[in-house]
Amino acid sequence: MNEYTLIQIAGILVAATACQWLAWRVKIPGIVFLLITGILAGPVLGFLNPEKMMGDLFFPFVSMSVALILFEGSLTLNFAQIRGLHIVVRNMVSYGMLVTWIITALAARLGLGLSWQISVLLGAITSVSGPTVIVPMLRTVRPNHNIANILRWEGIIVDPIGAAMAVLAYEFIMSGSAQQAMGHTILVFVRLVAVGVTIGAICGYGFGMAIRKHWIPEFIHNLFAISLVLGAFVFSNHLQHESGLVTVTVMGIWLANMKDVPIGDILHFKEHISMLLISVLFIMLAARLNINELLALGWGMSFLFIAIQFLARPMNIMVSSIGSSLTWPERHMLAWIAPRGIVAAAISALFATQLEKAGYPDAAVLVPLTFFIIISTVLVQSLTARPIALWLKVAEPIPNGFIITGANPLARAIGKALMDLGFQVQLADTGWDQVMKAKNEGLPTYFGNPVSEHADRHIQLVGVRGVLALFPHEAANVAVAIHYRLEFGTDEIYILPSRPEENRLTADRMSIQNHGKILFGKTASYPAMATELARGGQIITTKLTEKFTLEQFTQKHGHRAMLLFAVDKTNRLHVYAHDCQINPEPGWSLVYMLKNGEDNHVVKGEDKHIINPDRLKKGYNV
Repeated sequence: MNEYTLIQIAGILVAATACQWLAWRVKIPGIVFLLITGILAGPVLGFLNPEKMMGDLFFPFVSMSVALILFEGSLTLNFAQIRGLHIVVRNMVSYGMLVTWIITALAARLGLGLSWQISVLLGAITSVSGPTVIVPMLRTVRPNHNIANILRWEGIIVDPIGAAMAVLAYEFIMSGSAQQAMGHTILVFVRLVAVGVTIGAICGYGFGMAIRKHWIPEFIHNLFAISLVLGAFVFSNHLQHESGLVTVTVMGIWLANMKDVPIGDILHFKEHISMLLISVLFIMLAARLNINELLALGWGMSFLFIAIQFLARPMNIMVSSIGSSLTWPERHMLAWIAPRGIVAAAISALFATQLEKAGYPDAAVLVPLTFFIIISTVLVQSLTARPIALWLKVAEPIPNGFIITGANPLARAIGKALMDLGFQVQLADTGWDQVMKAKNEGLPTYFGNPVSEHADRHIQLVGVRGVLALFPHEAANVAVAIHYRLEFGTDEIYILPSRPEENRLTADRMSIQNHGKILFGKTASYPAMATELARGGQIITTKLTEKFTLEQFTQKHGHRAMLLFAVDKTNRLHVYAHDCQINPEPGWSLVYMLKNGEDNHVVKGEDKHIINPDRLKKGYNV
């Protein structure tokens, strides 16, 4: 391996990371920037030639990467998520996909003049969506629960099915006479499904049992998972060509739906691997694109895109959702979102090479056409899906709520203050009396352990951006932080310690900071705040104005006021935590705890909202 190859590899990784960061900043799916980067690095600038760089290892690397990506996606597919909508998903990946296949093939034949063989193969290849593009788009669009789950299930399940259909089309083309081709194709289909499902089920069940019975030490769960997935994928493909994608998908779904099998750590690790592989693959595959071949296709490409976007997808959803409980706005949203992803790019490159060698000259257009469909569907849908979702009123609001763990008087007072400001809260506690008090005060509650599997199924996370851990015991708060950090990230996990930060050893302090942020500053602790509240302290909301600025607020209350939250002009909630940088301006609202002994009456209309624990006990609505 020469120095130039090392530069190329490092350049791909750096560019992939930069693309993902840029996508996060501008709220556009990363695939857009990855494709642009690949095209610039490959056909435009000539910096990157993946096949020359990797040689014979290129296509095996692509295949095994896709297997890992599909396995990670299928690990998230729990049947409970689509209860009542499973028929829609089944229809979309069966005869709905068949509708897409037929319309795409006809459009390729009529609009581009391709042979029937290549048109049918192109229809199969481009009938798949995929988690590589659906998941980032869902993060940006934030559609409602029904739409998000249907699209996620479709995107993962349709990939191996679409790949299998592409294999059948390829085998049909290569088999000679029509009668011989039909019999051979049916045999290939039966073997592909049988091998894929059998090996996937055996490996999924076996791995799940090994985890449940602790036959595998926890520190090698991730290594074992990767080895098993790749081993099963290769073995399945050895028995029947292209059955490996079915194998890894079945394996992941089986694991995801086994009881008492903790897969959270495996899923978290695989998410990072998948993001890396997706980023690298899109850059490398886009770098193989021949722009001259793409431009030579002319206006026929536009005809193909219009047929796919405005005819094939709406027809798919129309026939798949007959008799379902989906609303018309939900159906319209589903009819708009169907971007093509990495599986289409990978299998188009594989079949194009083989068909060109077999004497099909128009097979050369498979790769540029597939990439045109990927780029056009991703760009158009990424830029328009969120506005359309808002217009159809099927988009979730920007998450601005909190799960509050604990229903003690302090948690109830804080929850009441936030709820009265219009923010979504839900209090979770194992103490029945505390939960009932919160419920009587009008606060949404969950009775049970907030880190249990039952809580994962029943605590509503739609509209929730983070967690306020307000249990009296710090160990319980840290457990909450560990449980929810994968869902919200440590930046949105806030822990109230049992001792002030200034009285803690460095190692002890870091045990909290590694899992979340320390709430309310260096002097804050649960015992101190709970005691102050019991002594008559109050949680107050006041609005800053040009005449009542932050400086005047500080002069008035001094050390007797502990700042808890700030609400800016866009109604964004800012949480005061250790080392936070918040600069309230006129027009902002402040939520703070005022120690007992301060003059607590409302002065000149400045302090708008006072919450006293005595009032809370009586169910007083402020």
